Amino acid sequence: MANNSPVSDWKTDFDHTVADWAQNAPEIWAEFREECPVAHTDRFGGCWFPAIHEDISEIAHDTEHFTSRSVIVNDWGPMGEAPVGGAPPITSDPPFHQMARKILLPAFSPKAVAQLEPTTRETCRELISDLLETAAANGGRADAATGYAQHIPVRIIAKMLGLPESDGDTFRGFIHRIMETPGQAEIAEDDVLLDSYLETTVTNRRENPGGNDLISYLLDVEVDGEPLTDEHIGGTIALLIIAGIDTTWSAIGASLWHLAQNPDDLRRLRSEPDLMPFAVEEFLRFYAPVTMARSVSQDITIKNAEMKVDDWVLLPFPSANRDEEAFDAADEFLLDRKQNRHAAFGLGIHRCLGSNLARMELRIALEEWVNAIDRMELESSDPDSVRWSTGQVRGPRELPLIISGSMEPNP
Repeated sequence: MANNSPVSDWKTDFDHTVADWAQNAPEIWAEFREECPVAHTDRFGGCWFPAIHEDISEIAHDTEHFTSRSVIVNDWGPMGEAPVGGAPPITSDPPFHQMARKILLPAFSPKAVAQLEPTTRETCRELISDLLETAAANGGRADAATGYAQHIPVRIIAKMLGLPESDGDTFRGFIHRIMETPGQAEIAEDDVLLDSYLETTVTNRRENPGGNDLISYLLDVEVDGEPLTDEHIGGTIALLIIAGIDTTWSAIGASLWHLAQNPDDLRRLRSEPDLMPFAVEEFLRFYAPVTMARSVSQDITIKNAEMKVDDWVLLPFPSANRDEEAFDAADEFLLDRKQNRHAAFGLGIHRCLGSNLARMELRIALEEWVNAIDRMELESSDPDSVRWSTGQVRGPRELPLIISGSMEPNP
């Protein structure tokens, strides 16, 4: 049963799915690192929260004591059967994981991602143009999350999968219910809807083969002479729709939230374009959106935390990125930080295979934004008025800004 009672103490009763956590997460992580390196809650059937880089890395690399068969903490316990899980390869354990990951690597190679760059740039320019029109008609007001950040990865993932761009609202519904509200009963209903969508998608593509997209590719793949199961294909599509969209739009939105409050950084990016590669990595480090989960497969003790089989363990990569033991001036945003081996894309065997794509989308989104937007600030003087998403992916869900600027002609 879900525990909907108010949180009494973050260190002993945390709930990462509530608004107070989302709004104040960096401060809560800092408190954990200082006072309680491995926090615990009885919610969700028991869940641990290691807060320092060393422990997070140890768990992420330990596939003997921790299974990835279910990576979203919920009230029903780990789901999916090891070693495949419900959304391979992110839910897969060795040895299946290596095969499932290898299948997808060509689609996310630097060469493949580079082919998507013109579409991404065109998408960003179109969205910015629309946003500036909206702002001009509303006293400079426009929402950079709902009008810009949240559309970019939706369109790119839809293109990769060969799915209609018009399904974007459907994707956003899946993301909200699965990622933001994993402890609420409505998820069960949405899971059926997601399963139905995936089943229909795979069936339609089998009946109409020959497309030049990722789903068609998955339908043609054979492993040891056998095609992938519909469950494997559907789970991988679900992974790309959910994890490939929410994570990137959250990173883009958080970066814009930062620039709205730091006009000097905006000016530097406009006047010093060579800084962009370093800025992208620092945005990823400082505003890393993703916290993954594992479940315990063999009892283990870490920092006096006695973790038992089927306990949940969150892997807060954003907290690892703010650890002073791992980064110089870890709690400072440095636009030109040179040494930056951050954990935004995870650690261990499940390090994000879409990192090339995410980096490209974030870079293009920022390049086009800083070239077009001359002035931006939060609509409210209170930065906490921006609503951040709950759950395991954190980013601004609404980002009301005052903006002005102009679009240059297409090069």
